[in-house]
Amino acid sequence: MPRMTTTAFVNGSVFDGHHHRGPVGAVVVEDGLIAAVGDVDVPPGAEVVDLAGGLLSPGFVDAHVHVVQGGLERSRCDLSEGSTREDYLATVRAYADAHPDLPWILGGGWSMAAFPGGTPTAADLDTVLPERPVFLPNRDHHGAWVNTRAMELAGITRETPDPPHGRFERGPDGRPTGTLHEGAMAVVVRHAPRTTAEDYHRGLLTGQAYLHSLGVTGWQDAIVGAYAGMDDPGPTYLLAAQRGELTGHVVGALWWDRDRGEEQVASLVARRAELSHGRFRATSVKVMQDGVAENGTAALTAPYLDRCGHATTNAGHSFVDPVALRRYVALLDAEGFQVHVHAIGDRGVREALNAFEGTSPERRHHVAHLQVVHPDDVRRFGELGVAANLQALWACLDDQMADLTIPFLGPERAGWQYPFGGLHRAGARLVAGSDWPVSTPNPLEAIHVAVNRWAFGEDGRAGSEPFLPEQALDLETAFAAYTSGSAWVNHRDDAGTIAVGQVADLVVLDRDPFTGDPGEIGATRVLSTWVDGAAVRANPAEAD
Repeated sequence: MPRMTTTAFVNGSVFDGHHHRGPVGAVVVEDGLIAAVGDVDVPPGAEVVDLAGGLLSPGFVDAHVHVVQGGLERSRCDLSEGSTREDYLATVRAYADAHPDLPWILGGGWSMAAFPGGTPTAADLDTVLPERPVFLPNRDHHGAWVNTRAMELAGITRETPDPPHGRFERGPDGRPTGTLHEGAMAVVVRHAPRTTAEDYHRGLLTGQAYLHSLGVTGWQDAIVGAYAGMDDPGPTYLLAAQRGELTGHVVGALWWDRDRGEEQVASLVARRAELSHGRFRATSVKVMQDGVAENGTAALTAPYLDRCGHATTNAGHSFVDPVALRRYVALLDAEGFQVHVHAIGDRGVREALNAFEGTSPERRHHVAHLQVVHPDDVRRFGELGVAANLQALWACLDDQMADLTIPFLGPERAGWQYPFGGLHRAGARLVAGSDWPVSTPNPLEAIHVAVNRWAFGEDGRAGSEPFLPEQALDLETAFAAYTSGSAWVNHRDDAGTIAVGQVADLVVLDRDPFTGDPGEIGATRVLSTWVDGAAVRANPAEAD
């Protein structure tokens, strides 16, 4: 760590983690802790940070993110900046031309909304790269796009059966067409070159720098284990923590293997002890209870509709038997683990809440995503002391919502989506994250959607028409979810607020969004980010 100095933040406003306090005079930091807040003198010799009318806030804490994976994708064939089929094919061609020696083209980040039915084809990729195999997960990492060469190397034919927990998108003749859903990804990715330890290390440092550029000072990595072709990032985190390279405060959510049972609890206890070091603590366990709505794998209480509005026979997947889930959660709770559940459909959410009945509120269990929540279950979050982990950026009327979700849910269930306001009014503890690289990790863009229910900088309905505006949050509540709320869920009671004695994990913003147009919240930019009182990002150019 760099040598600590005294720093004084002056000439701006303060959000203290719960409330907007406006101008307070100065915030003084000494030896990594907040020493004074208010009308105080700047200590002699202090480094002075002129806020110039901007805002000082506790650092953002991302309560659900995949940093190593995101960092890897930024350094590979990164499709996250594109939005159309043509964008993606051009990016693949340019990347392949720039890397002629790579045996496989890896990367990802495409949007399902860019393709009819959310399913791109191998034939499209074959037009730009027929000879080298291509494997590109989509933004939500519940599916992947491959070319014909990749399927040939994996031995995938019309006769290949769908694997457990997955399926191949197929044409009328039964031939796989190039989109792999859920567990089908593993059939191809096992043939790709192994990502090296050096690659993972570089991915972590790249991802960490990117989060710091967006004001993020800590996070919960939502999968610390082998998943979807990724090796376990736990050793990568441990090495970075031991070397002093980990500059964010991180909780790792150890992956619950849904193909195993309670016998894995003992190994999770051992891994918690093995991996926890310094700023990295492997104290949570991640359970993926269902899939996603766009490909029909999110678990619903009633079946999906077809394109004509008729009920199908598909109600999604519960990846863990709900009766067994109760037993597993009780065992993990007894071992002192926090449990972090992925649940997108209303049945998945209900199964998670049922499993948390009788557990200890001290563990700070949480359910992430919460796309479709049955109205009867909204109140249960507050009653059970289970935190609602919001990915607010998704709560807008984008093409994926309009074309791939609402028609298959129907009007009633479509109105149950992302009930942030209802959860808040019912007394739920709100925390927030991005799920990057599924979507941008920029907290200010997510907060913008939480408040406005439309996306900043987007064209069409996504950027102009509020989606279920009755579920909007006020700005203080949204900021609190991304600061003190997420710090709380990471058991950082010493951070997440600006108060004397708290750890100085802070972010400086170029404006005070509390005094401006709510429609411009997403335009707010980070000027500097501070962890333990030391600047980890202080040059705006680093965000580029």
